[in-house]
Amino acid sequence: MEIDEEYIEKVKALIAQKDAEKVVACLKDLHPADIAELCNDLDIEGARFVYRLLDNETAADVLVEMDEDFRKELLDALPSETIAKRFVDYMDTDDAVDLMRDLDEDKQEEVLSHIEDIEQAGDIVDLLKYDEDTAGGLMGTEMVTVNENWSMPECLKEMRMQAEQLDEIYYVYVIDDDERLQGVFPLKKMITSPSVSKVKHVMKKDPIVVHVDTPIDEVVQTIEKYDLVALPVVDSIGRLVGQITVDDVMDEVREQSERDYQLASGLSQDVETNDNVVRQTTARLPWLLIGMLGGIGNSMILGNFDTTFAAHPEMALYIPLIGGTGGNVGTQSSAIVVQGLANSSLDAKNTFRQVLKEAVVASINATIISLLVYIYNFVRYGGTATVTYSVSISLFAVVMFASIFGTLVPLTLEKLKIDPAIATGPFISITNDIIGMLLYMGITVLLA
Repeated sequence: MEIDEEYIEKVKALIAQKDAEKVVACLKDLHPADIAELCNDLDIEGARFVYRLLDNETAADVLVEMDEDFRKELLDALPSETIAKRFVDYMDTDDAVDLMRDLDEDKQEEVLSHIEDIEQAGDIVDLLKYDEDTAGGLMGTEMVTVNENWSMPECLKEMRMQAEQLDEIYYVYVIDDDERLQGVFPLKKMITSPSVSKVKHVMKKDPIVVHVDTPIDEVVQTIEKYDLVALPVVDSIGRLVGQITVDDVMDEVREQSERDYQLASGLSQDVETNDNVVRQTTARLPWLLIGMLGGIGNSMILGNFDTTFAAHPEMALYIPLIGGTGGNVGTQSSAIVVQGLANSSLDAKNTFRQVLKEAVVASINATIISLLVYIYNFVRYGGTATVTYSVSISLFAVVMFASIFGTLVPLTLEKLKIDPAIATGPFISITNDIIGMLLYMGITVLLA
């Protein structure tokens, strides 16, 4: 069923009337993600009313799908015992850890004290110790494991017992007596192999793994490269401690994409359309202030060449062209490099090769653009006018600088362990604008 504005207004009206029976009827055929979308459009009291009508398992699934900021607001309004017994008890550990990270330390301890399953509580405590930007912080502990020395009948019996506790089974992992990962057990072998065979004789050895401290970026790239639906996570001595599933990775890819887009757009922090005015202002203002300083710097540069403009007033007409072209070219170059770094098609170690390649591309683009501008000015002002050759030469120089600068900056930021996405935004545009004006006016003075 599609959630549209009319449907949301209908549910709001039923909630206002406290008509629980009709609200339940409206929610009955909805997916948890749709109910979460609906709750995001309600106030806290409305969302709490909806949650009281859901069974525990559905309520937990809805909370996982809910907008992060709204979820935190809802959790702050709920008692710790309710969070533990209504939500955490029905969640996979990775989802439970995401929820716990939304709480302050005191409330985390309160929630943990109310979790009835001591083993689950212990798993959550262990996972909270990992950095949320690593494989350990993203993984869950729910998975099917078998011992390499088990026979097929023994293996099948144990798999059935473990599967009863899981919603999804992606892979069956083979461990030794010390819980170190040895391989992956292909389900097909369970059917085709003789019952006397041991698991270690039919397992697929040397599976692709990541370590608990592997950065999430590398986890995403590994799953994408090898087309995996799940990825085992091991500790420093090779013991299997969890797995990361493709749905967790997709959420992370979306969040990373949003962060990179906002950085490239000049937003200093993560914001949503429904965030308050103060948060949106503080996210936008820093780069706007930097842009303002860049504009003042530009005006100071141009102010030093008032005699040049007095002698050649037509030169002022091309200031937007020089500045805009430099900003566009720099942003294009940096965007390509950032994309290459993100998908591992470009290594920061190959700086010289990438700069050389970009210089060749830039020289072709700069020649074509400069030639077209030269032809236009030649027709308009004549071949002897200063503006005819000054603008073209300046444009060529600006395009070359912007291309190389736009390539070097993200590569340098990557080596310094700084998110290179900031290089595709106002930083490149402002810098290229200032340097472009210096080149333009410097070349004009030399040729005048």
